[in-house]
Amino acid sequence: MPRYKLTIEYDGAPFCGWQLQEKLPSVQGALEAAVKAMSGEEVRVHGAGRTDAGVHALGQVAHCDIEKPFAPDRLRDGLNAHLRPLPIGVLDAEIVPDTFEARFSARKRHYRYRIVNRRANLALDIGRAWRIPRRLDSDAMHTAAQRLVGKHDFTTFRHTECQAKSPDKTLDQLDVIRDGDAITVITSARSFLHSQVRSMVGSLVWVGEGRWSADDLSAALAARNRAACGQVAPPEGLYLVKVEY
Repeated sequence: MPRYKLTIEYDGAPFCGWQLQEKLPSVQGALEAAVKAMSGEEVRVHGAGRTDAGVHALGQVAHCDIEKPFAPDRLRDGLNAHLRPLPIGVLDAEIVPDTFEARFSARKRHYRYRIVNRRANLALDIGRAWRIPRRLDSDAMHTAAQRLVGKHDFTTFRHTECQAKSPDKTLDQLDVIRDGDAITVITSARSFLHSQVRSMVGSLVWVGEGRWSADDLSAALAARNRAACGQVAPPEGLYLVKVEY
């Protein structure tokens, strides 16, 4: 039975997240419905990351096993046809060894968080970025962010319902870059805890606003206590950019 690797982009706004939830629209559910419409088979589509409600993806990766064989290009085009008009696009499909696992074979995940730092309302970026009207010190945010790079216990930045076995993660990158009114937080790691990126971004915004110093961020990390976290950034600014294998 062929195993297919799918690379997918989506707008997370209409969905409860990647993962199936009863009576709620999910990206996983939409893909599985599209596979069934093509093949007639009930197939589980496994994703590399369980993005939350409202979170977007530019390069989510999934795998599935379909008994009926398809040429990869035909599978891609057929899935896209059945997914319309949902804001989900299958960018690529390929046949991979049956040892490939979208989640467990991943070596690194890359996320981006978009902030628009201006007084004016959003027009084109509604639902795709976090508008913050007060001027942020992006240099202070970047400097503080380096305190979180490396291997740490990230309990403070972990959702209380996170199901990961350990709060220890190794953060390879956490950069804050300004380009005019646009501030982008770029981060990468092999894996992340539930809500870790949004929790880190929200806390960094407190640094940018002057409410916290870099030392305050370090103290929050060292507390290993969810109550020590700053605000949690809203989901609409977060993008799963790429998964490496």
